[in-house]
Amino acid sequence: MNEPVLNIVASRWRPGPIAGAEIAPIQAGDAAQIIPGLDLWDSWPLAHEDGRTARIGAREYWFFLSAPCFADPGQRHNAAKIRLASFGPDGWRDHGDCLPGALSPGSREWAGSAVLHDDGRSVSLFFTAAGRRGEGHSFEQRLFAARGKLGEDGPGDWSASEELVRPDGARYFIAAEGEGTPGMIKAFRDPAWFRDPASGQAHLLFTASAGWDHHDYNGVIGLATRDDAGDWQLEDPLLEAVGVNNELERPHVVVRGGLYYLFWSTQRRTFNPAGETGPNGLYAMVAEQLRGPYRPVNGSGFVAGNPAGEPTQGYSWWVTGEGAVWSFIDHWGMQGRNFADNPALLRSQFGGTPAPVFHLAFAGDTVTIA
Repeated sequence: MNEPVLNIVASRWRPGPIAGAEIAPIQAGDAAQIIPGLDLWDSWPLAHEDGRTARIGAREYWFFLSAPCFADPGQRHNAAKIRLASFGPDGWRDHGDCLPGALSPGSREWAGSAVLHDDGRSVSLFFTAAGRRGEGHSFEQRLFAARGKLGEDGPGDWSASEELVRPDGARYFIAAEGEGTPGMIKAFRDPAWFRDPASGQAHLLFTASAGWDHHDYNGVIGLATRDDAGDWQLEDPLLEAVGVNNELERPHVVVRGGLYYLFWSTQRRTFNPAGETGPNGLYAMVAEQLRGPYRPVNGSGFVAGNPAGEPTQGYSWWVTGEGAVWSFIDHWGMQGRNFADNPALLRSQFGGTPAPVFHLAFAGDTVTIA
C-alpha cells in the first residue's frame, strides 16, 4: 500500500482543464546554431542573488547543456556537458566547457543554476551529476556545487565540486535507476538557487519524485535550505503532483508584487493519461510566501505551451528575474510528420539552439505572454 511514512506538507497540483496561450511557431531563421558542431538545450543565466540577470560590462553569461550533434539527438543526454557562452552587442561568444573533467563527479552533467554572489566576484555553479565518473551508465542523480570567481572572461577558476544534499527515501525517492524510459525515470536533479527576500535565507529548489508514494506519476518540486552553519537541509516538497505528472522539471521561483511564482516545465507524455493532460509547456503556481500554500496560476497552472500544430517545437523554459522566458528549439517544423515514416527528421528538424525569447506579464494569479 502507498501509505505516507511522514506527515508531508506540500501544496497539491490537481489541474482542471488546461488551455491557454500558445508560443509563436518556430521559423527556419530561428534555428541557426550559435556554437557550430554542438547541440545546446537546457540553459540558465549567471544571476545575482536576488534573481536579476547579471550583466558584466555589456554581456550576459549563459550556461547550456551541450553535446556533439549526434545523428539521433536523443543520445545527447548520455554525453551532456555544461557549456559557457556569453551574449553581447557582437552576438554570442563561446567560452568552452564550463567544468574541467576532474571536477565533474558524474558521467554526464545535467541542468542547474548559477549565482554571482553579492561580493561581486564569487560565483556558485549548482548542477546535477548524472551517473558516476568512470562507472557504467546509470540514471543516478546527485546535486552538486562548484565554487568559482568572476574573471575577465566570465565565471571560471572553479574549485572542487561538493555534494549538497541527498534524497532521504521518505520524502524524496532515491533516484539511482540503472535504466529507464525517457519521461518515466525518477528524479533528483535541476538545483535552482533562490534567496527569499522575506527572510534572506538561501534555498535550492529541485525536481524530484515522491518517496512516500510509488505511483508511476509521482513528480514533486523539492526544497532544501542552507542553515546557519552553511549546510543544506532537506525540507518537505513545495509541490506534489502524485497521480498527475511524473516530471516537474527545472523548477524556479520569481517574485513579483510580493507574490512567489513557482515555475516548471513538463511534457504531455509525462502526464498520467488517466487524468487531465496538457501540452509541452511552462506551468506555474503562486503563493504569498515561499513555502505556500500554492494555487495554480490561470486556474489550471498552465502559462504557455507549444502550438497544437507543432507540439514538440521547444522545451525547458526558464523565466529570468526580468520576466524573460528562455528555452531551446527541440523538434520544430514537423508539420504533422513522424519519425517512423521520416527517420531523417530526427536530425534535420532538431534545433539544438536557443529558442526566441518571449516575456511574461504578471497580474496576481494571472500570468500571460506579454
